[in-house]
Amino acid sequence: MNTEQFQKIESGAGFIAALDQSGGSTPKALMAYGLDETSYADEAQMFDLIHQMRTRIMTSPAFTGERILGAILFEMTMDREVAGKGAAEYLWEDKNVVPFVKVDKGLEEETDGVRLMKPMAGLDDLLARAKTHGVFGTKMRSVVMRANEAGIDAVVGQQFEIGRRILDTGLVPIIEPEVDIHSPQKAEAETLVTAAITAQLDKLAGDQRVMLKLTLPDEDDLYGDLVQHPQVLRVVALSGGYPLEEANARLARNHGVVASFSRALTGGLSAQQSTIEFDAALDAAIGSIFLASAT
Repeated sequence: MNTEQFQKIESGAGFIAALDQSGGSTPKALMAYGLDETSYADEAQMFDLIHQMRTRIMTSPAFTGERILGAILFEMTMDREVAGKGAAEYLWEDKNVVPFVKVDKGLEEETDGVRLMKPMAGLDDLLARAKTHGVFGTKMRSVVMRANEAGIDAVVGQQFEIGRRILDTGLVPIIEPEVDIHSPQKAEAETLVTAAITAQLDKLAGDQRVMLKLTLPDEDDLYGDLVQHPQVLRVVALSGGYPLEEANARLARNHGVVASFSRALTGGLSAQQSTIEFDAALDAAIGSIFLASAT
């Protein structure tokens, strides 16, 4: 494990940029960026366009390790180049931004008020490839829609089961059991998720550290004990569909938690912007998320 990366993630100022939209969410991400389905003829062109968008973000002078701790990459982005070198290598070597890779393969249909992760065929190969690229950690997402204890235990249990496999390779997993912000039982579900995570953390070995990526909670500082837990390297929050201003306001009320935003980070960017306009919009978003993460 890279000690410098570990120390930056553990105690550095800033937040984690989520640049990991996958096949299912790419059309929506491109649409928000001002490129509708008439902009590409097939999936290959679609992925080329999203890579161009991510490259534009990563190579912007606004995007540096001074305010950004890490960036989560889609597997295909990790395997591509940015500015003439591997994307993960570029992030760390040129921008001092710690690279992570998304490892889940999407979600199962809802059962017991939750959506578990689909089987991850090829996980071992992906983890081995990630290590050759100098990747520090991984991210995998499940979703909770209801305050169903059995479902939540299943989601968190699955996250930690795969998380232990990831820890065994020397990578740090980001555990992400997202509570849907539109859940009619959001606050109750968040309380159950926090309890289930705590129970799993207590089973980890003394030297095992994970990261947590959680929904901005209805109860401020709900994650305070998780932030302080000895097995937790860092707690980060997803924007979950909240607009940037509301996401930042909620984040600022949760002490010790930093952002890991995707939609809220890129919401003001468009393909039609000039370089000056694009960099200014990205700089403003990064600046506001950085401040909200500093509480």
